[in-house]
Amino acid sequence: MNEQHSPLTWFITGVSRGLGRALAERALERGDTVVGTIRQASQRAAFEALAPGRALAYELDVTDGAAIDDVVARAVGAVGHVDVVVNNAGYGQIGTLEASSEAEARHQFEVNVFGALRVTQAFLPHFRSRRRGHFLQISSVGGMVGFAGVGLYNASKFALEGFSEALANESADLGIKVTIVEPGAFRTDWAGDSLRTADDHADYISAGSRIRAIHGQQIGDPRRAAEAMLRVVDAPTPPLRLVLGADALQAIRSKLATMTAELDRWEAVTVSTAFPDAPPAALTPRGPEAVAAS
Repeated sequence: MNEQHSPLTWFITGVSRGLGRALAERALERGDTVVGTIRQASQRAAFEALAPGRALAYELDVTDGAAIDDVVARAVGAVGHVDVVVNNAGYGQIGTLEASSEAEARHQFEVNVFGALRVTQAFLPHFRSRRRGHFLQISSVGGMVGFAGVGLYNASKFALEGFSEALANESADLGIKVTIVEPGAFRTDWAGDSLRTADDHADYISAGSRIRAIHGQQIGDPRRAAEAMLRVVDAPTPPLRLVLGADALQAIRSKLATMTAELDRWEAVTVSTAFPDAPPAALTPRGPEAVAAS
C-alpha cells in the first residue's frame, strides 16, 4: 500500500466523539482538511479549534434530508471539493425483536440507513463530476453477523452494506471508490450514552446489560482504527470491506466458515431447482461483473 498522500479534504458525519472524532483528529494532524457534522451548535468551537482554517463544523441531523442537501452544498462551497465522505453518524438499538417497537425500528433505519443514503446521494454528483472520490461507510461486525439482542441494529447495518456494495459496482467505472468499514468492539461511547435499549421480556437474557458491562473495557483503540482507515484511503486499490479488530475478524471468519459448510451440505438441494433441460451454464451464478461482461 502507498503510505504517501497529498492533503485530502474530508466530510465526516458525527465528529463530536467516537470513531468519527478519532478519524477527524488524525486526518487533521497529518495536514488534511475536515468538514465535520455535529448535533449541537455548542460543539462547533471545540472542533474548529483543533485546526483553525482546516476544521469546519456544521450542525446536522442526518434524518433531515433537506438539511443534508443544504449542508453538503455549503461545505463544498466553503472548501471547493471533497475527496472522502465518511458516513459515520449512527447509534445502536438494543433489544430482542419481540420487544422492539416499530417506532424504534423506523428511527434506527432513519439514522443508520436513510441518513447515510441521503449523504451518499448528495455527494454522488460531486464525485461524478470530478471522476474521483471515496466513500467510507461505517458499518459494524454486526453488518455481517447477526447477534442476539441487536436485531434492529444488525438489520440497519446489513442494509447499509447492501446499498454500499451495489454502489461500488455502479460507480467503479466513474472513479468512485467505496469501502465498508466493519469495526468490532472499540472504546467509544457506542455502548454508553449513545446506546438505546428496548424493554425486554424476562424470558430473554438482556443483551443491553451484557453490552453495557463491557463499556470502557473494549479492546479496540479508536486512534488505531483511524490510522487503519487513513491507510485504506491512501491505498491505490482500497478494499471493499475493511474489518477492524481481532474480535470482528474472528466472528466474520466463523460465519463464513459456517456458511461455506452449509452451502456444501445443501448443494444438491440448491442445484436441484433448475428445469431438467436447463443448460449447465445456467447453473452458474452470475454476479454484476459477469452481467457487465456479457
